[in-house]
Amino acid sequence: MLRRFWRAVMIFLLGGTVGTAFGVALGFFLFPFVFPPPPGMETLSDAERAKLVASGTFIHANPSDPIHWGKGKVSVHESTVFLESDFEVGPGPAYHVYLVPKPSIRANGDMDGVMYVDLGRLRAFKGSQRYAIPAGVNLKDYPSLIIWCERFGVLISPADLAFQ
Repeated sequence: MLRRFWRAVMIFLLGGTVGTAFGVALGFFLFPFVFPPPPGMETLSDAERAKLVASGTFIHANPSDPIHWGKGKVSVHESTVFLESDFEVGPGPAYHVYLVPKPSIRANGDMDGVMYVDLGRLRAFKGSQRYAIPAGVNLKDYPSLIIWCERFGVLISPADLAFQ
């Protein structure tokens, strides 16, 4: 009888541990979907806007993928990348903004072996945001800007840049 009791206790504890671990893992995955950050509302000064170098539009690179998408305009200025107010991407974890020295990025494989400039973590899934360009970066060498999920190594949305 005592042996059955301890077996039941062990099964209960194992189930509780596995269930808790699964719940925590699911919570980490669903957190950005359930509690997205507020929309970005940053602005550029008139002096910064006058220093436009390039512009582009984010696209849905893989229309058969309903999760990884983006839309909206981006403008690149001498020292700033600015995601315009119409910018929006599908939510997810660990998104980053990359300047890429390769044109027409359309798939995850297009990034294999490519060196890029990481401008930082995406701060909001929609709305205007600005990202500083590190000193010494020659923007003419970077014809693409992408939103990339670092956690899963997935292309979210690319934008081809047209230089002024």
